[in-house]
Amino acid sequence: MFFFYQLINYILIFISPVIILVRILRKKEHIFRFLEKFTVFTKKNTNGNIIWFHGASVGEIMSIIPLIEKYEKRRDISKILVTSQTLSSSLILKKFNFKKTIHQFYPLDINLFSKRFLNYWNPKIAIFIDSEIWPAMFFQIKRKSIPLILLNARITNKSFKNWSKFIFFAKKIFQKIDMAYPQNYETYKYLKKLGPKKIKFIGNIKFAESESEKKINLDSRLLKKIQKRKVWCASSTHETEEIICGKTHIKVRKKIKNLLTIIIPRHIQRVPKILEDLKNLGLNVCCHDSKKNISKSTDIYLVNTYGETKKFYKISETVLLGGSFINRGGQNPIEPARYGNKIIHGPYIKNFREVYSYLSKLRISSQVNDYQKLQKKLGILLKRKKLKNTSSKKLKIIGHKILYEYLNNINKILKYEL
Repeated sequence: MFFFYQLINYILIFISPVIILVRILRKKEHIFRFLEKFTVFTKKNTNGNIIWFHGASVGEIMSIIPLIEKYEKRRDISKILVTSQTLSSSLILKKFNFKKTIHQFYPLDINLFSKRFLNYWNPKIAIFIDSEIWPAMFFQIKRKSIPLILLNARITNKSFKNWSKFIFFAKKIFQKIDMAYPQNYETYKYLKKLGPKKIKFIGNIKFAESESEKKINLDSRLLKKIQKRKVWCASSTHETEEIICGKTHIKVRKKIKNLLTIIIPRHIQRVPKILEDLKNLGLNVCCHDSKKNISKSTDIYLVNTYGETKKFYKISETVLLGGSFINRGGQNPIEPARYGNKIIHGPYIKNFREVYSYLSKLRISSQVNDYQKLQKKLGILLKRKKLKNTSSKKLKIIGHKILYEYLNNINKILKYEL
């Protein structure tokens, strides 16, 4: 099975120039740094203790910022290597201006590149985030006797069924993991069947608050303009969901005259199409990176830059999370909940059902099945004077405990490697 997996990846290498070119044209790939995916390194490695974190994209990288902040302060850590697969995640990491942390794009998963990557960087520990399972790299990590952690592991019912089709191969891969920390009990159950050496449930790392979050604020002039309006935020929206938000705005503004809708799309490459769709609805749209000020006539404030989401969660009281009105499985609601927001979501939340269930019990989140019900729910919430949920302090306490338990567990392993 592994032979066929490698064969497919080698075939992909031969057709990758075409794929890369298309991605560069779509601004999804760095014009030079894409070579890192073929282990042509753009950063020098200095001898010393390196710890390595790998996450797929923006969400995974943002979830480990609290851990990176702690390891930045440790003198016995020379470098923190962070790898990911998307251009957007590399741009967001750059904004933090970490001193020890460097970013590289994750190599294609074949033995040749995995060996070259590990020989070049020689990390003391490898920490993979969420559902990042890479067979070739895992085999090479264990050949070099590097401790391998799967942190904040997430396995959905769908992905478990896929792994189960090749259960012998799956177990060979998962047995390479020294310690797995599931983010929910569903994943814990599936990991038991897949066979990492050790499994421990701590909780979802996304409950943890980073130190930098406390300093996050919008530009004072922009904040002054927004605070004069009744604001709600639609975050991580996917195709067609912006139209739902636009139609909702049109209906709700009849009752709430100073309404401002903030839309933060999941992928900012879609912004030109979103602008076109919203203007076709007759809406006045202002983009975040433009020099135009929000006026009284602005209906939609469209955030077209990465790394700004938390600033808007901080000033909002109600957040609609995208990926839930189309069959994408939803987005993680923990972050807006920590900022005290009431959360609205659609029916498609299979990837985060356990978290939503918990927040629903705290009366933080609520489900609506179509945009007519969204209009009604939003109209009710925005008429309330004090909307910030009182459970945010509780969530921050939970996050603090989870962060320090993760640190203690990782440090126990690091103690034998440094």
